[in-house]
Amino acid sequence: MKFFDLISRYMAVLSILTAVAAFFFHHSFTSWVNNPQFLNQAVTIPVLLMIIMFGMGLTVKPGDFIVVFTRPKQIIAGELAQFLIMPLLGFGLSLLFKLPPELAVGVILVGCCPGGTSSNVMSFMAKADVPLSIGLTCVSTLLAPVVTPLLTAFYISLYQNQSAAPISVDTWGMFLGIFKIVILPISAGILINRLIPTFAQKVIRVLPAVSCIAICIIIGYVIDANSEKLFTHGLVVFVVVILHNMCGYGLGYGLGRLCRFDINRSDTLALEVGMQNSGMASTLAQSFFSALPAATLPGAIFSTWHNISGSVVASLMARRKQNCKPEQK
Repeated sequence: MKFFDLISRYMAVLSILTAVAAFFFHHSFTSWVNNPQFLNQAVTIPVLLMIIMFGMGLTVKPGDFIVVFTRPKQIIAGELAQFLIMPLLGFGLSLLFKLPPELAVGVILVGCCPGGTSSNVMSFMAKADVPLSIGLTCVSTLLAPVVTPLLTAFYISLYQNQSAAPISVDTWGMFLGIFKIVILPISAGILINRLIPTFAQKVIRVLPAVSCIAICIIIGYVIDANSEKLFTHGLVVFVVVILHNMCGYGLGYGLGRLCRFDINRSDTLALEVGMQNSGMASTLAQSFFSALPAATLPGAIFSTWHNISGSVVASLMARRKQNCKPEQK
């Protein structure tokens, strides 16, 4: 168990090491991930995301949804922030930096995806409102099959008005894809947790580490497959991803204060908005925009970066609260 705990604890470090290894050692991941000759193509990007989502479902309890009904104002504010701020930021940054179409699609996809489960861990580290964080992640994930394809199609169409590049978006196919690789595994996890709780509790002990490994494999595959494009666009993608993430934190926190949330809830909103399910973004890019292979790149870089920035931001939030008077927390 200590080994699995170490994997979970050093997720950010493992992400960086994986990205570096994939960049310098060509075919270190593409030789077996998504390769039909390896285990009959059992190791694919969608399958890896389904494992992550199944793990999320196993950790969800019916009580986690109580916050949805007892604190609707905070949930509505959080979901509006999630699906308004990040997609608009992704679109705006794509225009500002004049990204080529394939990278713009990847950045917009990251923005249109729901919040990531990493935000729940960071909210705990930040001594923020963890039940609210879990509630927001669950609701945004359940909304994703409808909201993510529609927002993606909308912002890509706006982007196309600014460029001559024709990009088709299969909204119905994306809806079915998200339902299959996100909603079904989560539902299966929730069902098993409900019907076989003893089994679920045993599996939950290793699931964070399994999810970390799955995310690292996705990162490794995307970096390996696009290592040549990193030479051309690497710097600008890193800058856009960092700005996307950090502006999400700032605007999420600002909206929380505007809604007169206390520091804990505002911190939660900041982390929830700034940290995306970027693994889903890479998976959707690989599945529905295969003609634009570099579209997977922003999601992979975001996965690596937001774990680093989230750890730092959460630590600063927790330290700030230690120096606050009790009535200010």
